Amino acid sequence: MTTAFGSGLARVRSVLPERAEFAAMGRRPRRDLLAGLTVAIVALPLALGFGISSGMGAAAGLATAVVAGALAAVFGGSRLQVSGPTGAMTVVLVPIMHQHGASGVLTVGVLAGLLLIALALGHAGKYMALVPAPVVEGFTIGIACVIGLQQIPAALGVPTPEGDKVTVVAWHAVRDFLAQPHWWALAITAAVASLMLAGGRWRPTFPFSLVAVALTTVIAALADLPVTRIGELPAGLPVPSLAFLDMGALPSLVAPAVAVAALAALESLLSAAVADGMSVNHKHDPDRELFGQGLANLAAPLFGGVPATGAIARTAVNVRSGAHSRLAALAHAGILAVIVFTASGLVAHIPLAALAGVLLATSVRMVEVGSVKAMVRSTRGDAMVLVLTAVATLALDLVQAVILGLIVAGALALRSIARDVRLDTTPIHPDLPGDHTEQEHALLAEHIVAYRLDGPLFFAAAHRFLLELSEVATVSVVILRMSRVTTIDASGALVLGDAIQRLERRNITVYVSGIRDGHHQPLHALGVIARLDQAGQVFATTPEAISAARDRLHHAGVLTPVARDAVPS
Repeated sequence: MTTAFGSGLARVRSVLPERAEFAAMGRRPRRDLLAGLTVAIVALPLALGFGISSGMGAAAGLATAVVAGALAAVFGGSRLQVSGPTGAMTVVLVPIMHQHGASGVLTVGVLAGLLLIALALGHAGKYMALVPAPVVEGFTIGIACVIGLQQIPAALGVPTPEGDKVTVVAWHAVRDFLAQPHWWALAITAAVASLMLAGGRWRPTFPFSLVAVALTTVIAALADLPVTRIGELPAGLPVPSLAFLDMGALPSLVAPAVAVAALAALESLLSAAVADGMSVNHKHDPDRELFGQGLANLAAPLFGGVPATGAIARTAVNVRSGAHSRLAALAHAGILAVIVFTASGLVAHIPLAALAGVLLATSVRMVEVGSVKAMVRSTRGDAMVLVLTAVATLALDLVQAVILGLIVAGALALRSIARDVRLDTTPIHPDLPGDHTEQEHALLAEHIVAYRLDGPLFFAAAHRFLLELSEVATVSVVILRMSRVTTIDASGALVLGDAIQRLERRNITVYVSGIRDGHHQPLHALGVIARLDQAGQVFATTPEAISAARDRLHHAGVLTPVARDAVPS
């Protein structure tokens, strides 16, 4: 009991922030505060937009940016990461909101937070790095398309049609617009998106999104344009409450919570890795990052916020703005909190079409064209996984798309590994000392053949191995050299046993040499080697197996004493 408690306590301590992290916050405060201000300016319209896109409203987006952003900044595994509501999470939340309402979204956030904390304590962070790059890239492209489609109703100035399939909703919105056009909304969306995309190429760190939103808001107010606005927001954060929890709905919310937790883990760790690549001498702790995101998602719903993740775009702005410590991300959350408490009246006048422009530009920026082209050109397998994941993200949902991408990528990887297993005929005489006559070489070549197995012998390669070994020409002895077998599983062991039995049915004696220590267990457990071992046909080295084969052939009269004696033993 004491040992288990001590082990659990050690795991908790391993994911808690270290004292040195807080000490670093006081080294360059001016630089960090300036970076935090820059990120807050960029994050404000995104938080509003993603909150509205999720169906929970602009206030939920702001609450998430403040609460989740602060907790993840303090407890996360990256000192440069910025967290908050993201487009990818919005894509997952829309169907949950449609089926279970606001209480379902908030409950899913709490459950996802608990799952993330469990993953962190289980040290699962390192496994997220195993997701192949084509899956991540296809997933990102699919998310970008979904985010873009989600903005169609607001961009066209029409009410969002009912439905949880973005393609259907977008099509109905276009149909409604054609029936009754709202050109001012479309013009505002186009202006904001164009200014962000053009300005972003000129000065990437400048907050063109906020400038564009502010300009269009002022113009819309002065000209009294007929466009839909955000509307009144609460002046501050609500009192923390668990009143939204519906215990009766918990069984139906477990699967969505797993999806949200998986997405939060994947996107947060991907964003933290991006921060590592953009900075010098910075490396995130994946388990601590999961722990920080778990606390953030556990707390955000208590204040009416939606589930959050690490945000790649905001993290990149943070790094480019010169952030040095966690103070920058914490300052970003604090500045947004000030806006919530003091400027909610001004925020209420922002046109929804302006936020749609921000999110459309964000979706375009999510796709790195150069990276996609390079990946498509690398191999046909990578291209297929990328396209399949992107299409599945658009047609199905994010979690199903990632699972499908992983399955296909895994199958292609197994096929590639299976091709690496080789069954090569190897000469006998290099393993024997001394010089040998051509007559002995001919006899050995005629009656003894040695095969060296290279690579993994597992389920994906075993069938091919069996076919090749079954085609062995008529000989007296086959020696299987297994010192270069890198791995062997139950399927490989069973197929090896089947191949040995087929050879023996053809009156061919089989010797095995060089079995690695770690490979004895599956071979003995499945009865593949036990019989050969008892018969003295398993050897540590190939020369020993060759010597035994020569003795057997001599006693059988296949090798004459002259030929045998010509070879030194």
